[in-house]
Amino acid sequence: MLLKRMLVCLLLLVGFYHTSNAQFKKYDSTLKVAKAGYRVYCNNKNPEKNTVTITPVGFEKEAREVSFEIKGRIKSAETDDINNDGFPDLVMYIFTGVEANFGKVIGIYSEKNETIGPIGFPDILDDPKLRVGYRGFDEYSLMEGNLMRRFPIFQQVDSTKYVPSGMVRQLQYRVMPGENGAQKFKVIRTFEFKKQ
Repeated sequence: MLLKRMLVCLLLLVGFYHTSNAQFKKYDSTLKVAKAGYRVYCNNKNPEKNTVTITPVGFEKEAREVSFEIKGRIKSAETDDINNDGFPDLVMYIFTGVEANFGKVIGIYSEKNETIGPIGFPDILDDPKLRVGYRGFDEYSLMEGNLMRRFPIFQQVDSTKYVPSGMVRQLQYRVMPGENGAQKFKVIRTFEFKKQ
């Protein structure tokens, strides 16, 4: 009887581990706009940190492949001209947390299809207005050169408990010039609506 219980517990544990990691299989995709784009590879094995390799594809000069560590796992990626310079840029959606519910973005821009550079993305927790009610569960998409982010708004019941409010906050980001020629995402519009 004890052996049977242990076997059932082991199977449940293995099943839970397998389903919790199911949405984060190895990410290996080539994303292009016309003839230029990026190959993105990440094994997504570790929920804490992974190495991402980005290889420029179809660039006029030999742009170098870059590899770097990320905290979390890549859920998906998209490419579009998000800084309006006529060249494809890359956006990767990275998720962290126990339930992989906290999203962040890593952006890469093309410098005339010759080199690549990073696009800074602000941490929502640094913004006192936008972080109110934020508990993750982010959804991202690119739309007409803008990055859209939405998440459910939570209400704090007590010091440790939060419940969904039934409202959703949506943020619209646009790539703007930063300091010393850098580029960064900036919130240009925010609104809330009732979840349907």
